Amino acid sequence: MPTIAVLLGCVMMWASALMLSGGLVQWGMIVFALTLHSSLSHEILHGHPFNSDRAGTVLGLVQPGLFVPYLRFKALHLAHHRDANLTDPYDDPETQYLDPAVWVGLPRMLRGVLTVNNTLLGRMVIGPLIGMSGFIRSDWRAVRAGEKNVAWHWLMHAPGVGLTLWVVSLSQMSIWAYLAACYGALSVLRIRTFLEHRADEHVAGRTVIIEDRGILAFLFLNNNFHAVHHMHPDVAWYQLPALYRDRKHRFQRFNKGYVYRSYGAVFARYFLRTKDPVAHPLWHQGDE
Repeated sequence: MPTIAVLLGCVMMWASALMLSGGLVQWGMIVFALTLHSSLSHEILHGHPFNSDRAGTVLGLVQPGLFVPYLRFKALHLAHHRDANLTDPYDDPETQYLDPAVWVGLPRMLRGVLTVNNTLLGRMVIGPLIGMSGFIRSDWRAVRAGEKNVAWHWLMHAPGVGLTLWVVSLSQMSIWAYLAACYGALSVLRIRTFLEHRADEHVAGRTVIIEDRGILAFLFLNNNFHAVHHMHPDVAWYQLPALYRDRKHRFQRFNKGYVYRSYGAVFARYFLRTKDPVAHPLWHQGDE
């Protein structure tokens, strides 16, 4: 019920925002709703609120954020949950690290752009563009290579895109302003993913805990307790804080103290500073 309640509230906020006459309030409400909807989509693919793959697909198929098909998100994210591959430049679909051999072969300007992308400000401003361009190129190569499931995921996404844009066209919000809000939602989500994983020799030490209980924690549906989520991926978002509180020292020992007090602490430390190199620092001869 908590997940259904948040989903209904999210849809109502999105619809209410479209009824406004424009301006920053409308745009901000859309960004908020789209960010929250993405977090809800993450819950849906993990089996909440319905423990049914078919029901989850029906619930998640329409993505008002437009840019990421639900079925692609589901396939790639579940692959990401193979924890032994976390941060692997090839086998972790959500990694930000590159093989050092690939890194040294990149043009200097591109290396500069990717280095800026490893600051929190860069990740929010250019991170969505870098991430989406790489995502689309990768999927296009997969489709050309004959991977029919990838093509099917995008095909199933298209009706939801058409429906969303039709509804937006009936409002006073321009399509361009809505697309900018979709980008803004991706920017906010980059705050969550910025520190989620780090290079570490031990799998347990690769996943972060951010002890935040503010507005960003709500927008991310407590996925800031990311190490807890990876250890218990079937636990619903509203159960994660209590689970962490009850076993706090165990979780912190398990993830080798990869803990931040709040997102404020993350901003203070990394807003203009790179968190780590783009080239995987522990990658040796294709083996982590």
